[in-house]
Amino acid sequence: MQLSELCFLTIILLSIKWVWKDIALNLMSKLRLEMNFQHVTCGTIILLALLWPLEASVKDNLTIHFLALTTLTLMYGWRSACGLTIVISISLCFFGQIDPYQLPSYIVLSGFIPILISYSVFLLSYLYLPRNIFVFIFVAGFFNGAFTGSMHLLTNAVYLLSLGAYDWTTISDNYLIFMPLLAFPEGLLNGVAVTILAVFKPEWLRVFFDRDYIYNHYRDK
Repeated sequence: MQLSELCFLTIILLSIKWVWKDIALNLMSKLRLEMNFQHVTCGTIILLALLWPLEASVKDNLTIHFLALTTLTLMYGWRSACGLTIVISISLCFFGQIDPYQLPSYIVLSGFIPILISYSVFLLSYLYLPRNIFVFIFVAGFFNGAFTGSMHLLTNAVYLLSLGAYDWTTISDNYLIFMPLLAFPEGLLNGVAVTILAVFKPEWLRVFFDRDYIYNHYRDK
């Protein structure tokens, strides 16, 4: 195992301290008590486990795939989303989709970092933009998904460059060139999912509150 993978493994082990309390007290207890929530969570895990292996590869390690982690973050919060990402990544490793020695970097680069970016964009929109359902859908959903997908490519590019796997010209011409092409479909995927959930199943979105995005909007009028 490379030194970088050991560093990522250390990050994962340290992060468990931060996510375990939320998972144990909230996610696990809810899974145990609510049958419907069990079905939603299992379905979410299966969908992401099927989505992530659908990737396009230009060169070795220069792979592109949809994340849908913005939706996952808005559904479960950043701590539980990180925990679910670990479960999904390990399952992909078990079925041979990810090499075991690449698992730590995969969890951090394709899981933790996009989740933290997604939650940060949501939090900034919640604090500094008008709280109505349209801002939630278009900023926390569409824009957030597109921005997170772009930052995911940039993060991977910087990581590969730091390893010396490719020079910057190769990465830029064969990988980062796809950033604008990926941003729109990634934003559309998350935006549509968030829209459907906000309209039909708002209780599935942990960060969505009617009093903030709907009732408060009409009260101000």
